[in-house]
Order: sequence, then C-alpha cells, then structure tokens
Amino acid sequence: MTDVSSTPAIPVTIHRGDYRPPEWQVPDIALDFALGVDETRVAATLTVERHADAPAPLTLRGDGLTAAAVRVDGEGWNDWRMDGPDLIVDLGDRTAAVVEVDTVINPAANTQLMGLYASNGMLCTQCEAEGFRRITFHPDRPDVLSRYKVRMEGDKTAFPILLSNGNCVAAGDEGSNHWALWEDPWPKPSYLFALVAGDLVANRDEFVTMSGRKVELGIWVRDGDVDRTGHAMKALKDSMAWDERVYGREYDLDLFNIVAVSDFNMGAMENKGLNIFNTRYILADPDTATDLDYDGVEGVVAHEYFHNWSGNRVTCRDWFQLSLKEGFTVFRDQSFSADMGSPPVKRIEDVRLLRAAQFPEDAGPLAHPIRPDSYQEISNFYTATVYNKGAEIIRMMATLLGPERFRKGTDLYFDRHDGEAATCEDFVRAMEEGGAIDLTLFRRWYEQAGTPRLKLSLIDEAGAWFLDVAQVVPPTPGQPDKQPAMMPLRLAAFATDGGASLPDTLVTLTAATQRIALGKFARRPALSVNRGFSAPVIVDFERAPGELAWLAAHDDDPFARYEALQQLMLDTLVAAVSGEKADHQAVIDAVGLTLAGRATDPAFVAEAILLPSEAFVGDQMVTVDPDAIRRERLALQAAIGRALDRDWRAILGEVPPPAAILSRKAKGGRRLRGVALAYLAATGIDDVAALAFRIFSDADGMTERQAALATLAHGDSDERVAALDIFYQRYRDNPLVLDKWFQVQAWSMRSDTVDAVKELAQHPDFTLANPNRVRSLYGALTGNQAAFHQADGAGYRLIADLVIALDPKNPQTSAKMIPPLGRWKRFDDARAAMMKSELERILAQPGLSRDVTEQASKSLLG
Repeated sequence: MTDVSSTPAIPVTIHRGDYRPPEWQVPDIALDFALGVDETRVAATLTVERHADAPAPLTLRGDGLTAAAVRVDGEGWNDWRMDGPDLIVDLGDRTAAVVEVDTVINPAANTQLMGLYASNGMLCTQCEAEGFRRITFHPDRPDVLSRYKVRMEGDKTAFPILLSNGNCVAAGDEGSNHWALWEDPWPKPSYLFALVAGDLVANRDEFVTMSGRKVELGIWVRDGDVDRTGHAMKALKDSMAWDERVYGREYDLDLFNIVAVSDFNMGAMENKGLNIFNTRYILADPDTATDLDYDGVEGVVAHEYFHNWSGNRVTCRDWFQLSLKEGFTVFRDQSFSADMGSPPVKRIEDVRLLRAAQFPEDAGPLAHPIRPDSYQEISNFYTATVYNKGAEIIRMMATLLGPERFRKGTDLYFDRHDGEAATCEDFVRAMEEGGAIDLTLFRRWYEQAGTPRLKLSLIDEAGAWFLDVAQVVPPTPGQPDKQPAMMPLRLAAFATDGGASLPDTLVTLTAATQRIALGKFARRPALSVNRGFSAPVIVDFERAPGELAWLAAHDDDPFARYEALQQLMLDTLVAAVSGEKADHQAVIDAVGLTLAGRATDPAFVAEAILLPSEAFVGDQMVTVDPDAIRRERLALQAAIGRALDRDWRAILGEVPPPAAILSRKAKGGRRLRGVALAYLAATGIDDVAALAFRIFSDADGMTERQAALATLAHGDSDERVAALDIFYQRYRDNPLVLDKWFQVQAWSMRSDTVDAVKELAQHPDFTLANPNRVRSLYGALTGNQAAFHQADGAGYRLIADLVIALDPKNPQTSAKMIPPLGRWKRFDDARAAMMKSELERILAQPGLSRDVTEQASKSLLG
C-alpha cells in the first residue's frame, strides 16, 4: 500500500458535462457494525462488477477513514493504495469480485453530523449527499444502486433499539450485547442508507395498502416524547393514502419507521423505510407547537414519505439532477398540504417563501439553474432554487398538461425508470410522451438561472383590448444572455362597469414578445394576471388608479385578490421609502374591506392583510435602505392599526378557539388574532403591552403564546421582561421551545438587537453543536433586515465570527450563514464595503472547508 497524495487544499470543481457512467457497480453490499459511541467497527463486503470495457482499478471514496484491512475474494490483498482520502483497489483483469474493507470510526467526534454520529448517546446516520464515505469506503455516487444487508451488534443497555433500512429478518442476544439483521430488497444508492441505535420508544400503528398489504408503522422518539407524535403519525397515514389516490403509488415494504433526532443539519431524510427527522418536524402538542409547527410536521412527513417513489424507487443519476427528486417531491408535498387544508392559503405561503428565499438567490451571486452546471461542494446546492423553484417548474408542467395528462406522464416516468437512476431530461421526456406535448422550449427552465420578468402593456384598438407581453430574463453569473422560456400564464380581465368580462384563461407564452386578445371593453378593464401564480416570474405592469383596490375586493381568484392587496401595500411602501407622497388611506380602506370577510375565511384574511416583509420591500429597490424601509413600514402598520383599532380589538375580544382544535377555521382565527395584536402594537398605544401580556398569560397553546411574546419582544415594557423570563423558566428543559425563545429576541425590532444576540450567544443554553439552536439565533438575525444591516456593521461581524468558529465543527451549517453577506451589491457603498471585508476575512482563514470556501468566494464576486 502507498499513500500517493493528501486531500487537495483547493476545492475541485465538478462539472455536469464530465459525467461518466460508473466503471464498477455494486449490486450487493453487506455491512457488519460493532457499535460504540466512541468506537464503531465497520466490516463492509462489496460484491462488485466491472461495467467498463477496459480494466480499471476500483475507486472507493472515503472521507477521514483509514482502511484497517482489505480482502478480495476472501484473501488478504496488498494491491491497494490511498489516493488522498480514497481507497484504490487494483483488481487486475477481474470482471467481478467480492471486496471486503474494515474501518474504525468515532461517532462521538463527528461534529459534522454527516455519516455515523452520536446524538445524546444515540447513534444515527445522515448520508445525503456524501456522508456514506465517512462510514466505509464505497463508490458513494447515486448511480451505484445496491441491495443492502446490515447486521448491527451493540450493548443492550446503551442501544436497546437497532434499526436500519428494509425489514428486520433476524435478531438475537449474545451476553450483554444483542444484534439485529436487516435486509432491504430494493436496490438503493448509498446516500439512502440509514442506521439508528439507541434507547427509544415508539408510537406504533399500521396502514393497509390499496392492494390489501399490512404495513407496520413506527415513530421512534426519546422516552417522554411519544405523546407528541400523534400528529406526525396521522400525517404519515394521510400521506400514504393520498399518494395511492393521486399518483397510484403504493408503499413496498412491511415496515415504515421514522426516528426523531435532536442534532440534525436538515429537516429530515428519506432513507428507504427508515426516515430520520429533525425533532422539530415530529414532536408537536398544543402547549409546545404553534399551528405553523403543526403544518410543518404534516408537510415534512409527507415530503419524506413521497420520496419513496420520487427519489428512492426512482433516484437521481448524479447530484446535478437533485431537483429531479427534490423539486418534484416539494410539488407533491405542497399539493398534499393544499388538499389537507386551504388551497389558496397554502399557495400564498408557498409563493411568499419562494419570493423570500429563491428570488433573492436568483438575483444574487449564488444564482444557478435548477439543474446546475458545476459545483465544488454539493451540500451548497440544497437551495431554494433546487427545491422551491424546482417545484414551480413541475407545477408549470402540470398546469400546461392538465390533471389527466400530467398523471399519464408521471405514471410513465415511474414505470419506465423504476429501480433506475434517472435524469431531469428523463422526467421531461415522460411528460412529453405521456402528455402529448412538445416541451422543447420549456427545457430552458432547467438550463437558465434568474427570475424572468414579464413587462405588460394594455392596448386599446377601437374598444378591442389586447395585452402585450415582453419576456426578459436578467443576466446572472456565467449566463449573460438568456432566451425566453415556455410558461403558462393564467389571466382574466374584468369590466369594472359591470359589463362582460374575460373569464379565467390559460395562455402559453413561448416567445420574447406576444400579443393576447382580451376582447371588447367599453373602457380599460381590470387585469388579473398570473392567477394562482401560474409561473414563477416578476410582473411589471403600470396599473390604473384604483385598479388594485378594485381587484382586492372583486377578483374571483383568491390568490389574485391577495396579490392585488399586497401590490397596493408594496407600491405605497416603495413610494414612501423613495421620498414620494404615499397614500396610506387606500391601503387602510382595502384592509378594512378585506377584514369584513373574516368570518368566512379568517386564514385567508390573515394572510392577505399582512404587510410585505422588510426584505421583500428591499428587493424592489435599486439600493436597499434598511432603516428607511423599517421606518416607513412601521408608519404604515401604525396607520392601519390606529384607523382600524375597533376591528383589531373586536377580533382580540372574541374567545379564541381551543389550541387543540386544528381545523382550518380555528387555525385561521388564531392567525388573525396574532396579526391584529401586531397591528395594535405598532400604534404604541399605552394599553397594548398589558393586552399582549394578558393574552400571553391566558393562552392555552403555543400559537397565541408565541404571537404575544413576539409582539412584546419588539418593545421596552416591563411586560416584555416578565414574559421572556416566564417563557424561559417554563420551557428551559424543552430544546425545541427554547429555540423559539432565542428566535423571538433575534427577530426583535429593538435598536439593541445585535447586542442582544451577542449576549444570547454566551447564554448557558446556547450551543454551536446543535444546528437548530444556531439557526434560531443567528439565522433569525440574518432575516432581521434592519438589525443585520445595522449601519456600524456589527451584524456582519457577528455572522462572520460565527462562520469562522462553526466551520471546523459543522461546515454545512456554517456555509448556510454566508449568502446574506453576498448581497452586498444591493446596499450603499459603506455597507457593501463592510460586507465584502467580512467575506474576505472568512476566506483568509486557514483550513477552510469546501462548503464555506465555495459560498464565500462566490458571494464575494457579488
């Protein structure tokens, strides 16, 4: 054996165009684990088959591993070497072999939380994207699919529960140890491997599939948490039934297990038959979880279950195809959640998230297509573009095809590629063939970064009205010139004088400019455009006076009504920030009119009357002025609060629905009460702090309690201090709820928020070891626009300090904190210079991870 090199210091760029099929496949793999928190021994037996014309050595990827022994076909083998972190085994002219590799790992030292790691005495895995190579040497690429046989042995006291993928086929005792043997009959890539060993209890249930097969269900948690898993179990069973009904997809194993883990970089992971979840998306009861938390549990449980087909049975050929599984599955979980609740409200929430996270990504230095062309660290491409914009691309195809043809396309995709590693092109081709449509121009969505802008003009030709649409895609890094893409555009035109209107119409845009006939109108019609957000675009359209207010009151599409009111608010705020005269009254009247319908649909009303976020207002400006945006947004909020004081107090005077009732109307009522309290608080009226504290004290659930606490956290009252202390003392032993305590303080609009975050980072309950805690404090600060962009740069320094301190421990979480610094071009020269300086300071650190190096270097380009 020879060590020929060490890990390269400069990250290597991987290009999509360089893809080559694997030279060796691994149809079967057996893993034998001797489990321990400080030392775990792994014996891997790989059955390998050559898939290359010419002899080539077997390359097995590793990360921080040392091979204790290598055997080939049962014999000791010396013809192997280390190439940096990888194990190269020369098999001569063999076309097949059995390769055994022994490794020893230390889960307790694995602070990256990738591979096999320890979490509060429990052992668990996270292998997507490239964590399996931290467990044993393996090709570790998604187009190498294997049948897994896993044997685990460990101390019965430390690890009474032993779980892996597939079905448990045998188990036994050996003195103080016990063992379990698991087999997964379905070939899967290494990133879907999972193992959990620990002291766990289960909420058990069962599901009978559409073919009559019984599936045992288990949600495994720490003792004492099982009572908070009921909602997750219901969501799982609802998801299984929905996937059968809507997509015809049936579950394919005898068991389906979920394990909740407190230390987890992601939300959850879809490992075949053994999903591993962040506790945040499993544990919920009325006292500790808000209605939004309940919705999050339902959506994430569904998402990971749906991956059983869109990701597991059909996986992705390489990581450039990540949106193949993630974009499609996000679309599926969004559709499920819409069916379980309110479709208009769910659409509003999804679009709000897209605009808050993905649109800025598309407009910044980290812009990339949903199918990227290159990367240095794949973990950096688990982005809003891949997930959320990816879902919008699937939604557009579903809109273009219609329900029946889209179902034919998905059936063809699943049936054709079952058991394969597929590509985005495979999916689009299935949509074309199943839906009988030409998607040649649509493929540009996979190739181009950037958010298209539609510039609209209404044309009157002797009473015949037309809409001219010009499609422009702005330049993005590496893509200066763009082509128009195919997209569905839903629109309607209303005669405001009561005459005939153009009903909901679907138009397919395919060219840079296009003219659409709207029909005859005696005067300019009110245009309802991009209804339901049929395409992920920005619409530029000069409205007639009063048009937005009319649409907010009369449009027959709920999402379009929401958009009209939001645009009216946005126009008012942008004008005020720009120094123009802003008419608050038009917004006040529209909000008041919307409130009149609150008894019918309080959830929709609550969403519609929320002011656009400070960050979204900034996205509309050439140069962001965070201080002016906060000032003018608070002024408009206060004006609405004062003008509609009676309405807000009437809403808060009603008896709130019990926290345990999770109906659409009950959740909407609680949401509206939180919005009402925020509007009242903005007025600065003396009694509001006492009112908020009373709501906080009387609340029978977390939704009302957290809304009141968040309202108080913005102010300077004695009630604020008391509420924060009461909340902390009540929930100090509950990590998920304590995250909320950190978060509301980092979200505060107080002038001392950055100093407060610094102080909280020294709190005994704060730790860099838990990603949830890091996100709750530092992540919340980056989302607090005025605080993060504090004029002295203290917010920038604080985040850079975090990145530098966290990178050696957890590069993946550290890298996620960098993008807000990369938006420096959007701000004034002084702020831009300070943000660039912090990026340069990060890049100057020795031994920087690939994750952080890529994010910081690209962000510095601006």
